[in-house]
Amino acid sequence: MKFKSSDFMFQLFALLGAIILVHAIYVAIIRPNADALIQEQMAREEAGETYAQQRSLYIVMRDYEQEACFVLMLWAMAIMGLKAHRSMRERKLLDQALLNVSEGTPILPEDARDLSRPIQALPEDERNFLLPRALLTALQRFGSTRNVAAVSNSVKEVCETEGDRLDSELAMVRYITWAIPSIGFIGTVRGIGEALAQAHRAVEGDIAGVTVSLGVAFNSTFVALVISIVIMFFTHQLQLMQERLVLDTQNYCDNKLLRFLKVS
Repeated sequence: MKFKSSDFMFQLFALLGAIILVHAIYVAIIRPNADALIQEQMAREEAGETYAQQRSLYIVMRDYEQEACFVLMLWAMAIMGLKAHRSMRERKLLDQALLNVSEGTPILPEDARDLSRPIQALPEDERNFLLPRALLTALQRFGSTRNVAAVSNSVKEVCETEGDRLDSELAMVRYITWAIPSIGFIGTVRGIGEALAQAHRAVEGDIAGVTVSLGVAFNSTFVALVISIVIMFFTHQLQLMQERLVLDTQNYCDNKLLRFLKVS
């Protein structure tokens, strides 16, 4: 329950921080430069000048849909960064000798309690990691059942449950990944609607408003799709890291504990 509340608070403050940071950048840098460029282009068009219109990054990013996409991107990155940090902390335990067992020394059911003490002495946050939980579950099961097959099944169940939990915790990241292209399409619909509303001006020869509205439509979709590709890449890397952690934990239990178990 403690981890769930801390995760919720982190996600809440990460969202607020992303909103404040992105909005400040837009207000101070992006929108002023984009508005200046648009006014310059419209002034040239009204003056009848012939010039090569250049795509500016400020204009591509200026609208509210792009701002929302960047907010969601930073939010997703913060959530994935927290989970990646935890996975790296858990992986460090795989390099430690949590079980004081010499090579070739059998582990009897009577030894389970003594072997559990160093694991139970770990700090509370480390004791809640996957590897200590799997080892403690295996030792307790071995001491109570004196059955090696039951111990193997208990380790497998703990690892499978942890894999399902890690996968379910990525639900928010998956939602953000889905929401970003959707916001881009909202910008597309809004831009096309504004362009159609100004179609009568284009017939009269004034295409400036239609051009700006169509720019909103295409720019929002472009930015949203690019951000979605980036987030999907990091999401798959995080999933790969978590899956490897679960598999390596199961292998650790097999190599460091299960193969030494013996029932006299």
